[in-house]
Amino acid sequence: MKQEKILVDIAGATRFVWNKALRMNLTRLEDKNKILWRDELSFWLTFWKESEDYKFLKLADSQALQQKLCDLDKAFKDAFDKNQPLKLIPVYKKKGLSDSFRYPQRTKIDQDKRKVYLPKIGWVEYRKSQQIDTDHAEIRSMTVSKKGEHWFVSVLVNQTNTLKQHTNGSLVAVDLGVKKLISLSTGKQYEPVDSFKKNQAKLAKLQRQLKRKTKFSSNWKKQQEKIGKLHTHIANIRHDYLHKISTEISNSHAIVTVEDLKIKNMTKSAKGTKEKPGKKVKQKSGLNKAILDQGWGIFVSQIEYKQAWRGGMVLKANPKYSSQECPCCGHVSSENRKTQADFVCVECGYSNNADIVAAKNLEVRGHRMLACGSSIAVKDAGSGNLRSL
Repeated sequence: MKQEKILVDIAGATRFVWNKALRMNLTRLEDKNKILWRDELSFWLTFWKESEDYKFLKLADSQALQQKLCDLDKAFKDAFDKNQPLKLIPVYKKKGLSDSFRYPQRTKIDQDKRKVYLPKIGWVEYRKSQQIDTDHAEIRSMTVSKKGEHWFVSVLVNQTNTLKQHTNGSLVAVDLGVKKLISLSTGKQYEPVDSFKKNQAKLAKLQRQLKRKTKFSSNWKKQQEKIGKLHTHIANIRHDYLHKISTEISNSHAIVTVEDLKIKNMTKSAKGTKEKPGKKVKQKSGLNKAILDQGWGIFVSQIEYKQAWRGGMVLKANPKYSSQECPCCGHVSSENRKTQADFVCVECGYSNNADIVAAKNLEVRGHRMLACGSSIAVKDAGSGNLRSL
């Protein structure tokens, strides 16, 4: 309990330094003055630590506080970088939301005893999830973060990777969906776990109970913890299920072709504006929830790093018309898929599950990308024109 209190204090101190320095820079921007960079902010950090009002900063490790200023410095540089696609000004950090801090130096790890040394805290026992090869890896930094009711330590290492070759030379394509979470070109399908949908009623009940409690009271804080635990439980179910599937696919196939989906664009709200209100907002909201509940992006990131571990490869193919193109004759038409689940080609009569058909087409496109990296063209049944995919 004593070590946990120190962790909370250090997280609070680093959050305070971030917010204090951010407020100074945002005020300077409003006054059209130059912002303070890392060197100037380091001077202010020393001043704050010597101040009587901010004595609590001395409880935290100095390097952890300095690292927070480095992170803020990088965040502002990224915000003003013309080459960055997202130019977002840093925002304030809230208590209890993603509390974290980083140690750039002076950390130790004892993997045999399963203990890690953190400055100002001491030796802390941990539950090991992965072995660190200390012979070929150099520890760069350690990040301590809180998720739900647990604290986690992430170790960043410089590692010399040896080239690996996957034991299996086959290629498989993956089609992502809602009714069927994953459909493989081999014909195998995986059902969705729907962790959020199954716990949605319980979550709504807890949130209604929270509204009836006095804000910031002890009962209100306990209710917040219950809601946080349920959110963590939902995420853990989803991650565990996706890990099992991605591991199975990665072990069996050297090359995996996935859809190059823009999930952020797919899950945009259809609400619209007052001048141009959206259509079928409720239906679109339900679809967005269902898509996000599946964790497509999580699955793709998992399959990418697992393939990299095993010496495999991940190809991202354009999914356009993949569920409307016949894998036998190549005929493309929306008439081929009159229902959500079934595919029947109007030219040759080939029939199969629509998601499996999409996966088979992605497999063909994956082979073509692997062979020459060329774009794929399909013939539109309506106009007769070739469309590049």
